[in-house]
Amino acid sequence: MGFYWIKTNLIIKKLFSKYIWDIPNSENTIYLTFDDGPTPVITKWVLDTLNKHSIKATFFCIGKNIQSNPNLFKQVISEGHSIGNHTFNHLNGWKNTTDIYMNNIALCNDAISTLHKEKVVLFRPPYGKIKRAQSKILKSQGYKIIMWDVLSADFDQSITKEKCLENVISNIKSGSIIVFHDSVKAFQNLEYVLPKVLDYINEKEFKCAVLE
Repeated sequence: MGFYWIKTNLIIKKLFSKYIWDIPNSENTIYLTFDDGPTPVITKWVLDTLNKHSIKATFFCIGKNIQSNPNLFKQVISEGHSIGNHTFNHLNGWKNTTDIYMNNIALCNDAISTLHKEKVVLFRPPYGKIKRAQSKILKSQGYKIIMWDVLSADFDQSITKEKCLENVISNIKSGSIIVFHDSVKAFQNLEYVLPKVLDYINEKEFKCAVLE
């Protein structure tokens, strides 16, 4: 699957300090996020699982998936979760020109605004890869660029579901932004991990909030 880091270190956070990696606080609050949806069946399962624990999360949605699953997208919003832009086609910012990348983000915003009238200011770059020029334009447009503190790596089908669970619960702290994926590729791990993470969150008395 290529290189990725589970726990974002301080050096990375300082080098790219204009991005939001975590939200330190003294209230034991953490932030669950889900990338790449909405996906039939899987996003609905995520919503039902979160509802059982009365937990709200933030969903970074792909524009083409919004267009293909408008009712599911509206359900995410109606159940009180927050929404972020994840490009229209899950583009890698490093591999695309700034014009192409920004146009793709705009297409996703169009898909969102067709179904959701509130302005969306959250953006997460697919793969966490974005050029400085791209981020500069996004910030000038009022976007907050949301990265992560803890990566579940649920998308990595080469790791065990137990390892995926360990990736999360061994790294959560107050302020953590945690990444899951409501995608077909991730579901084998997610189906096992998410309920156990939510039980762990309740056991440790973490509070979950949406990103705004």
